[in-house]
Amino acid sequence: MSLAYPRGVATPEQMAGKTGLEIMQALVRGEIPAAEISGPMRFWLAEAEEGRCVFIGEPDESLRNPQGTTHGGWALALIDSAAGCAAHTTLPAEVGYTTVETHGNFTRPILPDGGQVRAEGRVINRGRTLITAEATLTDSQGRVLAHGGSTLMVLAGR
Repeated sequence: MSLAYPRGVATPEQMAGKTGLEIMQALVRGEIPAAEISGPMRFWLAEAEEGRCVFIGEPDESLRNPQGTTHGGWALALIDSAAGCAAHTTLPAEVGYTTVETHGNFTRPILPDGGQVRAEGRVINRGRTLITAEATLTDSQGRVLAHGGSTLMVLAGR
């Protein structure tokens, strides 16, 4: 997937009967539209497997804070997206989730011209009603830029 893939809201027909993993893999293939946020935030889902998702982000000048580096909210949105989508891969069909809490730690500045950022989300624990997941953002040299975690609530019948 890339920034060129269609964005929008998936129809109920596109989601019906699919597990969370099947939905995430369909997003990677471009069969289901990516979330609208992926355009202005300049990131997309690149990989999905059980309990793990990877997003790729391309920060640019439009995401700068007043000091000229990429705004921390962008990194936190990537942490939340990667952790949440990793959690979604563990859910059966017709079951959704929502974020209860997300936190992040920023370890290096993310520069608007610093190249692609990889955000890897992993499920830590899958409970009946809560899932905990973490995500790590790295640059092209594998250096950690930020890391954090999310607590997600399972929503049956969604």
